[in-house]
Formats: sequence, structure tokens, C-alpha cells
Amino acid sequence: MSTRRSFLGTTLSAAPALLSAQSPNDSVSVAVIGLGNRGAHLLRHVLNVPGVRIVALCDIDEERLGAAEKQAAGKGHSPVTYRDFRKMLDERKDIDAVLIATPVDTHKGISIAALEVGKHVYCEKPMAVTPEDAQLMVTAAKSAKGIFQIGFQLRHDPNRRASVDFIHKGGLGRVLYLHGMRHTNDLPRRTLWYFDRTRSGDNIVEQACHILDIFVWVIGKPPLRAFGSGGINLYKDEPPGRTTMDNYSVIYEFPGDVRVNFSHIYFDPAGFSGIKERVWGEKGALDLATATFAELGERGGQRNEKKIEVPDAGKDSTFASVEAFVDNARNKRQPVNHAESGRLSTLVAMMGRKSIYEKRVVTWEEMNAG
Repeated sequence: MSTRRSFLGTTLSAAPALLSAQSPNDSVSVAVIGLGNRGAHLLRHVLNVPGVRIVALCDIDEERLGAAEKQAAGKGHSPVTYRDFRKMLDERKDIDAVLIATPVDTHKGISIAALEVGKHVYCEKPMAVTPEDAQLMVTAAKSAKGIFQIGFQLRHDPNRRASVDFIHKGGLGRVLYLHGMRHTNDLPRRTLWYFDRTRSGDNIVEQACHILDIFVWVIGKPPLRAFGSGGINLYKDEPPGRTTMDNYSVIYEFPGDVRVNFSHIYFDPAGFSGIKERVWGEKGALDLATATFAELGERGGQRNEKKIEVPDAGKDSTFASVEAFVDNARNKRQPVNHAESGRLSTLVAMMGRKSIYEKRVVTWEEMNAG
């Protein structure tokens, strides 16, 4: 089984290059780096985005690379395959944009290498394992000729987009409280880097960052402080060498006396509690995932609930995200999930992690000191 450690390494020491000229039909030439579970999922969706040509695929696992090549060929594409992303970036001057879906600890090196040679970059969430690496990626994105989009695809989910818009337009009145939960079975044991917190950033960074990103988007600013607690209660040394938590809870305090309460467990029976993102305000409460608003009424009264209007209802969030990326690349448009917003949400997750590990209140000032 591959650990993908060969994706580590220094970035290309090439001078910034001009973006590849696009063809008359305005097609965008795309390469995918990393073709595991998430990378294969991104490939499936980007193959359905109009105007995309898949010109290169990269992974150190030959079986995954072969499966992806076959998948692309089935849609009429003829990508060249590589096992070394540096060689791919050096040889293929026709690449306009890259999708990166490799382990978290490799995001910085691959993203910066691609930005340095003028590519548009879509990097899967979270940005990095450390605040310092996240800041280096933001710095690179600011000076790059290509756009940088972080893979917080829930910002493109129709229900959540409509919900956040509803809140920002005052539909809930003043926001008072937010609650999130990610209660599921354990992650796939065959993907060993998930369980190494030095590579994944631990579950609060690698997994929970999605929901925390949505909550930060709702509130519009970072938290003041966080306090959490967690550990490994059930899956000790499962898989062998595990260092990531199987449960934790964290409370964030935001400006305006707003609180976020988030819990995450990996031993939830199927269908028992699940994944939730909810916001309470002066006028009622909103379930973001379903775009359902419940009006605040008298105690003991009947619940008045309605579905808010959702443009593009039913569109898959990952498809919408990569579709937006291609459009942003084509038009050099700033993504809604741009580098700085990605850094902010990744740091919020790291803030909770630091509090859990160190068993103390952690402030935003110390997280954002760099």
C-alpha cells in the first residue's frame, strides 16, 4: 500500500511563467495530482464540466493511475500519466490548471510548485498541517499569475449557499448560536495517512474543517478563543500506530457573544446522529444542509417550518465547486473559497486542535501571530 510519501520534497525552483494560451474554443487544460478516493471523485466531476480537457494525471500508485486514465479515456480524453508531479509540471507547458488531492502535509509543496509555473490551482481542503505552511501558500497565491481555490466545496452546495445568503440578508435577525456535529463511523482503515496526525493534521483539521469553514462564513470573522477536549476512547492503536482522535468537542467564542459548539465522534452507529450544521438567531433557527427555517414561536406552540428558496437545488457540491474553479480560471476571477479564506478556516480548526492537545483556552491572537 502506498503512503504517497514521494509527493514530499522541494518545490520547483522555476521563475513564474505566463499562463498557457487557451485554444480558440476557450477550453481549459487540466491535470489531476493525486488519484485516491478524493482525487478520483474530483476527476469524475471535472470530466463533466464543459470546456475541460484532461491532459495529464499524476499519482505514485500505478493501479490508481491506470484506473483514472481509463476513466478519462472513456470520456474522450487522452491524458499523459506521471508518477512525479515535478516532472509533469516541467514537461507539460500546455497545462492551464491543476487539481491537487494528495495528503495534507504535501499540499504546500505541490501548490506552490504549480503556482510558481503559472498554473491555476485547486487544492483540496484543508490548506496545510501548520499555520506557517498555510501562510506560505497564501503568500504564493498573492504573487501568482494563476488563481488559487481551496476545496471547501460546501460553500458551493446550493442549500448551504442559500442558507448563508438568507442569514446575511437578516433572515434570522442577529445570529446567536451555532451547533455542528460530525458523528460517523471511522475513516477508511486502508488510507493510513488519515490516522497519522503529523500528516493529516488530525480529524478536526482534515475532516471538521468543512463545517467550521461554513460557520466562519456565516459569522464573517474569526473566533476570539476556543476550548476543547478529546482523545482516543475506543480505537486505541486501530489501525496500528494511530495518533488521531476518535472523539472530541470544542467551543468557540466569537465577537458579539456568539458561540459555536462542535462535536466529532467516529463510533456513531449508522444513522444514529449523523452530520448537522445549524444556526440560531433572534427570529428562529436554520438547518444549513437542508435549507430549512423554523420560526421562533411561543413556548409549547406548534413549530412553523419552511424550506427557503434554493437556486440550483440538487446540484452536487463537488461538481459545483470544480465547475466554479474552471470558470474562475477561465476568467481569472477570485473564488469564494480563496487562499485567505481557506487559511482563516484552516486556522480555526487548528485553534481547536491546539486547545484540545494543550488542555487550555487558546486565543485567536496566538494562532494568527505569524
